Amino acid sequence: MKQGIFTLKEVQDKGGGIWRLRLAGDTSAITAPGQFVNIQLPGKFLRRPISVSDWWEEDMSLLVKEAGEGTRELVHLPIGTELDVLTGLGNGFDVSEAKGKHAVLVSGGIGIAPLYGLVRCMEEAGVEIQAIVTGFASEDQARVLYRGDWVIKGYRVLPVTEDGSLGTKGLVTDILGHMLPDSHYVMACGPAPMLKAICNLPQITGGQFSFEARMACGFGACVGCTIPTRNGPRRVCKDGPVFRKEEIVW
Repeated sequence: MKQGIFTLKEVQDKGGGIWRLRLAGDTSAITAPGQFVNIQLPGKFLRRPISVSDWWEEDMSLLVKEAGEGTRELVHLPIGTELDVLTGLGNGFDVSEAKGKHAVLVSGGIGIAPLYGLVRCMEEAGVEIQAIVTGFASEDQARVLYRGDWVIKGYRVLPVTEDGSLGTKGLVTDILGHMLPDSHYVMACGPAPMLKAICNLPQITGGQFSFEARMACGFGACVGCTIPTRNGPRRVCKDGPVFRKEEIVW
């Protein structure tokens, strides 16, 4: 974990209450896709944890969903605002564990955010991606969250919408159950019910699952985001947010 001052360089309204932010600063503490940052907002006691979408040497990209007063204030800050940010929080995905396996990436809603950095890191490590399955409520939400870069690069992208307005109608587990006749390794991020359903599929022999949780401190002091695991209670912010399939107790 590292504390530093970041400058807000860009704010892009993606629509549907989703915003893409670009912050300039020292990103050296970010070492794995799936890690998050904790941002101090003026006049607010608690920081706001935000998943890192992607990062580079001197800046990072965040995908933020307006979910309350804090995130609403964050996405409406003027360009040039300086923010106190804790970086390098959480463990992130270990791309090396997916090497040589049938790796499938899965997201639900705003859980697509860390997949951008994850895809880049897997490319750099030479880890093959069998498919990318993205779940959304509707076509409108899909177009807000998904830019189409992966299709341009030639990846097999399978969108799923609950109302059937884009791709397959239903949930991501509906398409996973049909497309995975053999054992596969899944790297997923999204709401807990989605992660549980994926984890219970017989074709999923291993994987890494990134949990979404409400956090107060964001670095393990308050234990407010604790979940049960086979290794005892674990904090999503400190011991996660990514957990291995064999660790998780539903």
